[in-house]
Amino acid sequence: MFLLVLTAVVIKSFTYNPFSTNCYVVSSLGECVIVDPSCHADWERDELIEYVHSTGTKVSRILLTHAHIDHIFGCADLSEYYGQGIEVHGEDKVLLEQATFQSNMFGIKIKQPPLPVRLIEPEEVIRFGDVEWNVLHTPGHSPGSVSFLDKKNGFVLSGDVLFQHSIGRTDLWRGNLATLMQSIFQQLMTLDDSIRVYSGHGPMTTIGEERKNNPFLNDFLGV
Repeated sequence: MFLLVLTAVVIKSFTYNPFSTNCYVVSSLGECVIVDPSCHADWERDELIEYVHSTGTKVSRILLTHAHIDHIFGCADLSEYYGQGIEVHGEDKVLLEQATFQSNMFGIKIKQPPLPVRLIEPEEVIRFGDVEWNVLHTPGHSPGSVSFLDKKNGFVLSGDVLFQHSIGRTDLWRGNLATLMQSIFQQLMTLDDSIRVYSGHGPMTTIGEERKNNPFLNDFLGV
């Protein structure tokens, strides 16, 4: 868990569920969004709710970088509690709809999330508080994976596309290594080295660190 305070933005990270999946609460000027509500146990859900309450902010959106099981455990409870619908890219809508099927594959229970209230569009701009995020469509790990780029504050929420010294797996439904690499090199590696990367698993990294030291990227390039 970490807390990063920027000028008008606060980023809070929680790591939840048996898959150690990161959930982010990003706050700005009285509003916050929840990205990838991965809370599974009751105490995880309660901790997240208590944190949001402590900030005095209003949850304005619940966003998914993608809809694999480990990123959606808390969708049903948090959507009901905050009265906010779930937003996901259209290509991952079927994963959200098949949450129970996904959970049965891994032998772990989930409350079926509601249908998405809207579908995230590539290149749209998500606004809340003093924040603007550009939506990057970054498929390969899943067909509807997206990353949220905050140019002003210098960070990107990359879901399971890019990790510290690793990349997302591509052996799941409609995963594709070539597509994932295209997403990474065309959408993320074009960003400045200073951009911080908040991933779906593991610690924060930077574009520059991954450009230099990510063995999967270097192997792909033959470096």
